[in-house]
Amino acid sequence: MSTDHDIYLFREGTHCRLYEKLGCQLDAGGCGAAFAVWAPNARQVSVIGEWNGWRAGADPLRLRDDGSGLWQGRAEGVRRGQAYKYRIVSSIGGHTGDKADPFAFCTEAPPATASRAWTLEFDWQDGEWMRTRARHNALDAPMSVYEVHAGSWRRANGAFLGYRELAHRLADYANDMGFTHVELMPVTEHPFYGSWGYQTTGYFAPTARYGTPQDFMYLVDHLHRRGVGVILDWVPSHFPDDPHGLALFDGSHLYEHADPRQGYHPEWGSSLFNYGRHEVRGFLASSGLFWLDRYHVDGLRVDAVASMLYLDYARKDGEWIPNRHGGRENLEAIEFLQQFNIAAYREHPDIVTIAEESTAWPMVSRPVHLGGLGFGMKWNLGWMHDTLAYLRENPVHRKYHHGKLTFSLLYAFNENFMLPLSHDEVVHGKGSLMSRMPGDTWQQAANLRTLYGYMWGHPGKKLLFMGGEFGQRREWTHEGELEWWVTERPEHGGVQRWLRQLNRVYREEPALHEIDFGQEGFEWVDANDAENSVFTYLRRAKTRGAASVLVACNFTPVPRQNYVIGVPSGGQWREILNSDAREYGGAGWGNLGGALAAPVPAHGRPYSLSVTLPALSVLYFRSNGHG
Repeated sequence: MSTDHDIYLFREGTHCRLYEKLGCQLDAGGCGAAFAVWAPNARQVSVIGEWNGWRAGADPLRLRDDGSGLWQGRAEGVRRGQAYKYRIVSSIGGHTGDKADPFAFCTEAPPATASRAWTLEFDWQDGEWMRTRARHNALDAPMSVYEVHAGSWRRANGAFLGYRELAHRLADYANDMGFTHVELMPVTEHPFYGSWGYQTTGYFAPTARYGTPQDFMYLVDHLHRRGVGVILDWVPSHFPDDPHGLALFDGSHLYEHADPRQGYHPEWGSSLFNYGRHEVRGFLASSGLFWLDRYHVDGLRVDAVASMLYLDYARKDGEWIPNRHGGRENLEAIEFLQQFNIAAYREHPDIVTIAEESTAWPMVSRPVHLGGLGFGMKWNLGWMHDTLAYLRENPVHRKYHHGKLTFSLLYAFNENFMLPLSHDEVVHGKGSLMSRMPGDTWQQAANLRTLYGYMWGHPGKKLLFMGGEFGQRREWTHEGELEWWVTERPEHGGVQRWLRQLNRVYREEPALHEIDFGQEGFEWVDANDAENSVFTYLRRAKTRGAASVLVACNFTPVPRQNYVIGVPSGGQWREILNSDAREYGGAGWGNLGGALAAPVPAHGRPYSLSVTLPALSVLYFRSNGHG
């Protein structure tokens, strides 16, 4: 720590750039380094590493005398790239442990667990993106997010792609498919590959499985230069108990609660952060800011927010401790999330933070000064559950479940929602999205195209997990790459072409993205045609008189001919998307490019269209600019 003010902010929990002060700070010449680590209950701390033969005591650290619990010192022999750990002898029972650096910028490749001395210089070339990214992340911008697991998207002869190779292939694919952003499942270093990154030990280090920190910078930089935003999954909720990690760091429960009713997650078998400890809040806030500061990422999707907010999350009666008011809310976690979001948007007003919050906690995506948590968006998991439950039904029975698709519009504007079809929906025996659709192969593909058409027309930003865009048949596994070969089959290639066109139209039509979070951007035409399982609605743009888009969804395998839909204006309504077109694997039914609105009132509107709704299809019609 360089100043008394740094120490003050550290102890107050408001220092958001601790990565500049703690850990291994290499000298400018690359020879020698300063070390600092928080271990208030240690009796001795020394740095052991490749340069000193891993000998304890060769490079001892000294405890500051200001009560901060920080140990500091220098090691003159250390060079960039060398591995090291902290040898910590606890004052509690004399326990000795070798710990990775919580603030390490780089690590050994798993299964090795040491930290590496590293620097983060990089020649960034994404200046144009950074100058203009506010409009890419704006609430009125199109946002179609492609969620990716770096180790299993594609492989080369069974081996992982490195960050640099991934950069080019992923940018090409995202551009070709029309996605605006990619969201990477956690790349923070994690010892167990099968945790998909959600059991993090290195909160300041991209996993070494795919390359160096500079290689990961290249990935972000290249995606930016190709016009693709980058969102990272970030996990400030829990961490694993691996002996080299944060658990029992100095022989005491330092980062985690000591009482398992507060400090242990019964579902995940991992430790929970103690948000009541100022230094822990500073550690986590610094991690979040680090990826925004040093890696130019455009947003953070915060994992498992519900597990942070509720003291009784996944616990039975008697297995949790109420807050000071007797309630179930984790007051310290709430304060941490609010203060983190304030800091993130203060330092980077052009980014976005997104909460994965699975309950009806109010005002997740509302400003802190209004009582909210301060996130930019929230995943709409209620929409996801209801929609997939509806699509699983045999089409004959869907008329009895009509409300599952209309219910989301009762609360669609309570938050700034993102609609997620994420990795969580294609694991743990759930099967793939395609395999969960009813019917034969043709009907499964048609159902999936209809689902995507309905989703892309529904208010809210979009997120789709890799493989969903071409209807992968098997459940996702992190061992091996996606089933790319199935795209050669007509039904799968058709789904892929449909998703590509959906993204194109979604980006081109302001009515489909400008007002995602306000009632004025959406209007039901008919929400009540349960008998036919048809849903019709209008999407509107900001500009008065701009073209509206009419979305008509037929969720049965029965074509609806001469189907009447009320519209607000006359003239030609052009058919701009039809999921039943032959190029997408459909039967080729449609309306010869559009329909003319007749001055015949319907659905409370002065004009109406008489159209054909193909079996299991979604159609988009664009008004002539006055609807």
